Amino acid sequence: MLEELKTFIAVVEYKNFTKASEKVNLSQPSVSVHVKNLEKHFNTQLIVRSVRQKNITITEKGYLLYRRAKEMIALLETTELEMQHLSSTVKGHLRIGATYTIGECILPYFLKSFCEKYPDIEIEVLINNTATIRQKVQELQLDIGLIEGLGYTGDFEQVYFLEDELVIVTNKEEQIGREPFSIESLQNQRWVTREEGSGLREYLDMFLAHNQIVPKAKLILGSNYAIKEAVKNGLGIAMVSVYIAKEANLMDEIHIIKLDEPYKRNFSYILPNGLAPSNVTKVFREALDDFALYVK
Repeated sequence: MLEELKTFIAVVEYKNFTKASEKVNLSQPSVSVHVKNLEKHFNTQLIVRSVRQKNITITEKGYLLYRRAKEMIALLETTELEMQHLSSTVKGHLRIGATYTIGECILPYFLKSFCEKYPDIEIEVLINNTATIRQKVQELQLDIGLIEGLGYTGDFEQVYFLEDELVIVTNKEEQIGREPFSIESLQNQRWVTREEGSGLREYLDMFLAHNQIVPKAKLILGSNYAIKEAVKNGLGIAMVSVYIAKEANLMDEIHIIKLDEPYKRNFSYILPNGLAPSNVTKVFREALDDFALYVK
C-alpha cells in the first residue's frame, strides 16, 4: 500500500493523472489502478473525475487520506534515517515558502551556512506574499513557511523566530525627511505599499488606522525592490522593514524616518497542524532557531 499512497499524494498535489504518472514514474493506467485500489480498501470515494472537463476534484476524505499519507511517509523516512544512523549526513527534499522581506533579505544569508552544513538536502524555495504562503502550507504544497503576518492560531503550528522593525522611508529630497518628525507630517501623503494579503500591507494598514492617518493615495507594487525604487524616484513614501531600508540608506538612495516609538513585528515559521514534520524539516527549523539567536 505504500507505493499506492505515494501515487495518491502525487495525484492530489498535481490534480492531474498525467503529471502524477510522470512524478512517480508509472503509466497513467497504473496510477488509476493505484487510486482505485485505495478507494476499494477504504470503501470510499477519494477523487471525483470529470470526463467532460477532463479534471479531477479531491473529496474531503481524499484530503484526509492525503494528510495522513504524508505523515506516514515522513515518519517512515525519519525512522529509516535514524535506523541507519545518518544524522550527520541528512538527505532529502525540502520545500520552503518565504514572504518577500524574509526571502530577499534574510533567507539567502541563512541558506549559505545551512547548505554548507547539509549539502545533501535538495532545497526548493517559493517567494510570495503571506496569504499565498499560508495557503500552500495548509495545502501541504510546502513543508515550512516563513511569514511576516500576524498570528494564525489553530490553522498552523507557528513559532516566532526573529524580530523586525518597520520604518518610514522617503525620497532624499522629500521635505518631511528634513523636518523634525511628527505623525501629522504623514497625513495626505501618497503611500507606496504592497498588495492585500502581504504582511507588510497588513501592518501598514494597522499603523495608518491606529494613528488616524488618511493617505492622499496608495501606489500598489508587487515587491520590496519596486517599492524602494518608487520611493527613490519620488513617487511617494513607504513603510518597509529595517532590513530593506538599511541597505538602500547606505547607498544614499532613500532617507529613513525613525518613528518616536519603534514599530516592531515578528517573523515566524509555520508548519501544517497535526502533521509530523520530516527529518529535513526538523533539521531546518533547528538551524533557523540557532541562526535567529545569532542575528539577535
